[in-house]
Amino acid sequence: MNISNPLILLTSITLLFSCKKQEAKNAIPDGYPYYEKAYAHLDNGKTDSAFLVFNIAKNIFIEAKDSLNTANCLIQMAIIQSDKRDYFGAQETSLEAISYLDQKKPEHFVYLSSNYNNLGITTYQLNEYDRALEFYNLALKYSLDSANNAVYLNNIGKTYHDKKEYQKAIAVFEKAIHSTSIKDVELARALTNMANSRRRLFKNYNPLPSFLEALHIRESAKDYWGMNSSYAHLSDYYSTVRTDSALYYANQMLQVSTRVKSADDQILSLSKLIRLSSPDSSKFYFEKYKSLEDSVQFARSSAKNQFAVIRYEVEKNKAENLELQKDNAEKDYRVSRQKILTTSIFLLSVLLVFGAIFWYKKRKQRLELETDAQIKANRLKTSRKVHDVVANGIYRVMAEIENKDEMDRESVLDQLEEVYEKSRDISYETEDQVLIEEDFSTKISNLLTSFATEDLIVLTAGSSPELWKDVDQKIKNELTHVLQELMVNMRKHSQASEVLVRFEKSSESITIYYSDNGVGFANDSVKGNGLANTENRIENLFGEIIFATEKERGFKVTIFIPFS
Repeated sequence: MNISNPLILLTSITLLFSCKKQEAKNAIPDGYPYYEKAYAHLDNGKTDSAFLVFNIAKNIFIEAKDSLNTANCLIQMAIIQSDKRDYFGAQETSLEAISYLDQKKPEHFVYLSSNYNNLGITTYQLNEYDRALEFYNLALKYSLDSANNAVYLNNIGKTYHDKKEYQKAIAVFEKAIHSTSIKDVELARALTNMANSRRRLFKNYNPLPSFLEALHIRESAKDYWGMNSSYAHLSDYYSTVRTDSALYYANQMLQVSTRVKSADDQILSLSKLIRLSSPDSSKFYFEKYKSLEDSVQFARSSAKNQFAVIRYEVEKNKAENLELQKDNAEKDYRVSRQKILTTSIFLLSVLLVFGAIFWYKKRKQRLELETDAQIKANRLKTSRKVHDVVANGIYRVMAEIENKDEMDRESVLDQLEEVYEKSRDISYETEDQVLIEEDFSTKISNLLTSFATEDLIVLTAGSSPELWKDVDQKIKNELTHVLQELMVNMRKHSQASEVLVRFEKSSESITIYYSDNGVGFANDSVKGNGLANTENRIENLFGEIIFATEKERGFKVTIFIPFS
């Protein structure tokens, strides 16, 4: 190729790179992969992960100015919050979704209808019945599916029933029942609700035929959630007429609710069995009731805080990314201006003469910087190993000596010898070459319980040889350091009296739940050096770690490690 004018070539190259950079700036990430991933998490029952990914997709759609998909992500997030009983959070998210929807565009109607129905549900659960009716009627207004109309009518009728406006409730339920496209599940629900309203309105009304008809429909459709409702109404009906029948339906409700893992229905059925059973049986049911109610209350409290933490972290990362983009834009501007100046024809000959020298010096400088960076990285890696292996190991031995009345000299020497061997390995960079443990579940249990004292209870659940079977040794090694760091951090700072570490394993991952009842601390001070190291370790395993804490309300950590 014959180039007659070097200035034209240099200018063309400069313009080409400028266009490429402009295209990169204008490129917007595609939100649909995140959207589909969120639905996959939802289908697999991983609601926390689904909420997180929906939030990420929402921010991408906002950047792309795609209001419809932004609203859809917010609606799904609100439904997840509502299902987890975070009603105030669900209301806030649903109201935000409305701002992205246009009430004049038919393609938005299906999203408006779903969103107003969820607003009605959350408002109803907060006992704001009049406002709930407004939202349900708006859902009905924008509904394009006659099958959904029966759902909304049932919700409206149930709200009137709870307002003790039984005549209005019955009229709405009759309208739902006579809907041409009503599905069996909603028909059974309408029959049950209407019979219940008539029972409240007319003293001599017999609801039994309607209750039994609804139960038959639900059994045929294998609607287990609806069957629980039928069993509850039948048990209540027979409680003053025939105690044995009331007990039978309460037991049926307990069996089905256990099958579908409905904690609320289990609690309700147990409360009925406590009231209807003999004293000996009542005591047994009460123990189950108390245990289940405590766990449900704990789960609900955790869920309400968890969604707020997830949204806070996503928004925080978004703000940091915007700041980084701003800095990069300023740097790009300065570089572009410099390149334009260097294209001057008067400097072209000088650039050709001294280009090789300039390149050599820059390469030398880069190699020196890379060498310095590598040295610093190796030092940091070694210091982290000393902290995780030696410091935490010695702290564990100190804690064990401090809190045991009688010291087992051989055991202490063995532990110190182990720390010594590991510290020596660090100097040869062989710390990662750890021998495979024969029984990792025993090792991890001993590690955790070694921090227990007279004033501190350490409980573990789920760790068994079967759980750790076929788990990669690298994952075991890293988790050992992570759990030890959490326990050391707890002993130093939390003032906790109870610690619970629970392990779960699925076909694809291991999840670890850590919680203590210590003093907690503000979110902006969660990650010191030790906890930052644990986060780096989990990220190196392609996992995820979520910290949840608040002053005076303890400290919770969730760790998710995939197998591949």
